[in-house]
Amino acid sequence: METRFLVDPGGLRDLADALTDRYDPTVGEDALHRLSDFLTVRVPGRRDDRGKTVPELVGERRYRDAVQQLWPQLIAYTYDEPAPAEGFGNADRPAGPFEPLSRRRVLPRYFSDRGELLGILRGLIDTMFGGAAADAGKPTWCEKTPFNLLCMEFLWELVPEATIVHIKRHPVSVLASHLAQPWAPPTVDGALAYLKPVYHRWLTWKNTVDLTGRRYIEVKAEDLAADWPGQRRALFERLDVDDFATPSTFQSHKLTSRDDQFDDETRECIDEALGKVIPAMGYE
Repeated sequence: METRFLVDPGGLRDLADALTDRYDPTVGEDALHRLSDFLTVRVPGRRDDRGKTVPELVGERRYRDAVQQLWPQLIAYTYDEPAPAEGFGNADRPAGPFEPLSRRRVLPRYFSDRGELLGILRGLIDTMFGGAAADAGKPTWCEKTPFNLLCMEFLWELVPEATIVHIKRHPVSVLASHLAQPWAPPTVDGALAYLKPVYHRWLTWKNTVDLTGRRYIEVKAEDLAADWPGQRRALFERLDVDDFATPSTFQSHKLTSRDDQFDDETRECIDEALGKVIPAMGYE
């Protein structure tokens, strides 16, 4: 599922920068606050389309223990700061009986060696994901947050042995799919405004790096759907994992279900707006 806490704002990527290159006590404490909220509130409270949470999928006890064991490795010191009075309170007249007298402050560790911090963060995901895979008798695990694609260098820092699989789809079909999502803009213009910068950022980065020899696989969803058993075997071979019949499959009718969603005039406008993106993504 999309666990999101590796690369989303407030996740491990932000923390890695805040405790190394961007370090100061305020930046670091803010990053720890946000990560704490992410791991203890947002992740346990978010269910996927099967109704499952990340802690349920990797094991509730394993998840909680991994998170609790993380904090002592990231914190240098804690102390209580007198809380400023709220309301009409002042030094000799508290605002009310529930006025907090202090708040807990955290001084984060500074990691001059970024590799040391990445090792700690890698231990967190090895415990969660690797432990769950081992319980299931599997040799590896997969995490599918969509914007992993824009954070590949960080992911390879975090898990050097990882292979990143980019399953792409025709940009017009991607736009049509976004129109049906409650979290995306509901109009064509809005969806274009959402997607075009993402495509441009990805293509700009890709054009500046050499992915030859990197652990990166790019494949079209349309090709997977045209011959799932054969394409699956080829993909799994490139991933160096044994082939097996997966519960989920790529199906052509699902990928083509939105082909007639736009009238000719709208489709022409979309093609014009995505004029350079479509061939750059390998489509005509």
